Amino acid sequence: MSVLLAVLVAVQAAAGDIDRAVLDGVSAGIYPAAVVVVGTRDSVLHARGYGHFTWDASSPVPTPDSSLFDLASLTKVVATASAIMLLADRGRVALRRSVAAYLPAFRGEGKARVTVRHLLEHRSGLRAFLPLNTLARDMEAARQLVLTEPLRWEPGARMEYSDLNGMLLGWVVEAAAGRPLDAFVAAELFAPLGMTQTMFVPARRLRGRTVPVGLWRGHAIAGQVHDQNAVRLGGVSGHAGLYSSGLDLARYAQMILRRGRTETGDQLIRTGTVELFLRRGTDARALGWAMRDTTSEDNTGSLLSASTVGHTGYTGTSIWIDPDRNLFVILLTNRVFAPRTRRSIPGLKRVRGAVADAAVRLYETCCASAVDRDR
Repeated sequence: MSVLLAVLVAVQAAAGDIDRAVLDGVSAGIYPAAVVVVGTRDSVLHARGYGHFTWDASSPVPTPDSSLFDLASLTKVVATASAIMLLADRGRVALRRSVAAYLPAFRGEGKARVTVRHLLEHRSGLRAFLPLNTLARDMEAARQLVLTEPLRWEPGARMEYSDLNGMLLGWVVEAAAGRPLDAFVAAELFAPLGMTQTMFVPARRLRGRTVPVGLWRGHAIAGQVHDQNAVRLGGVSGHAGLYSSGLDLARYAQMILRRGRTETGDQLIRTGTVELFLRRGTDARALGWAMRDTTSEDNTGSLLSASTVGHTGYTGTSIWIDPDRNLFVILLTNRVFAPRTRRSIPGLKRVRGAVADAAVRLYETCCASAVDRDR
């Protein structure tokens, strides 16, 4: 067998491993629909849709370029932390400045010591969650509940992953930028990157290609954000509410791997700022990002490097970016749509890990073939 043929066989085998892992998740009843995109800073190595929008085989097959997924907590990094990164790069947000300097209504014992960086690190001292959809009658009341929520711990004392941190960061963006979070990221981040399929509150005309995340009286619900706190906040929040496609997220991941440069070479965010946000801090977190847990193969497998940053979303989404390997792995699913197993979360974690490991094998094989061709 020639070297080129051997490489082709190895590439096909690695891609086949990705396909089998994702299709196993469909067969196991974890999710009906999925999209995977794997690539490097300059190319897409694998992009495919799997299953159907719902468990009905006559429903659409998802596609990497046009199917819109409810990203859930990926909003925290793709929109919110990225907006803070942009504003910090432009000198309009200081990470060590008090949150109250941007949001004067953020008052209470100890809150003057909570910084923007604390919010990004999930070390603000705020609890993880508030059921705003039941506690607040409208958007403004929900906002006031978050702003006046008392601290549970001293700022910086412990890591408590909290949706409230994401909400507050979104309002910091609003205050510093002088316009709403959705308008700011659409103009300053998504447009320069060519992310035309990424948005909050998709228009009604887009519902036909929006992957459903729920059922209501037997009808699939698409285009209404799954997170009920985001619903109460009007569909636009720093913690959830963003929709995107697989290939749009690939454009975002490639910007991160290029250390802030767009596909055309423009420096959207300075290299040093991007690297600051990717740097491992305490509790296996970077600024806004989670980092690969090297003690577990759940979610990230065993082959991605320790410098890998990423995030997961409750609806069944995930993005992992490995700066050392120049690799990203995106898996989008609608796990919350009538799963046919009671253990959809552990099952999804195993699928993510298997896809990540297969993605690394695909990348290493492709790189080896590129080196051979250049010799």
